[in-house]
Amino acid sequence: MTHPSWQPWQPWQGSGVPQQWAGAGAAAMLASHADRERAVDVLRAGYGEGRLEKPEFDRRVARAYAARTVGELALLVADLPQGPVPPAAPAVPAVFLPAPRARVNGKAVASAVCGGLCLFTFGLTGIPAVILGHTARAEIARTGEEGDGLALTGLALGWLANGAWVVLMLLSFALALASG
Repeated sequence: MTHPSWQPWQPWQGSGVPQQWAGAGAAAMLASHADRERAVDVLRAGYGEGRLEKPEFDRRVARAYAARTVGELALLVADLPQGPVPPAAPAVPAVFLPAPRARVNGKAVASAVCGGLCLFTFGLTGIPAVILGHTARAEIARTGEEGDGLALTGLALGWLANGAWVVLMLLSFALALASG
């Protein structure tokens, strides 16, 4: 594979990929100070990545600052990537990777919270706990999410609170009938 001719780094183009100068005579074009600095940046990146030894790096930097044309700069960086190369991620066998965890259903969490709040709200959050618990269990069965225990906790506490309200209402109705 041949290396591309000198490509100046132009971040204002937004693609993140260096763009090549147009025209066939680009190699004979006089180099600007910015061209030399871009070439030195590529050399620094190559040196930082261990692609160049210190004496070779120093020689190339000196030649880059002395270069008159873009073609001379292109020869100095032709065997280097045109910018820093991100380090490759080490390959880890799938056996050692953690197993992906299933997401916990949010309605199951809300059901458990509402069920727990029944003790502090005198059962007023019992109805939302039951509704959220049943909805969460249906979603968990459909999507395979986690949180079935939380949904069951919310359901149990919600039904207990609702049952306590029903018993309290029946007792007060019976007392009202008995008293007169």
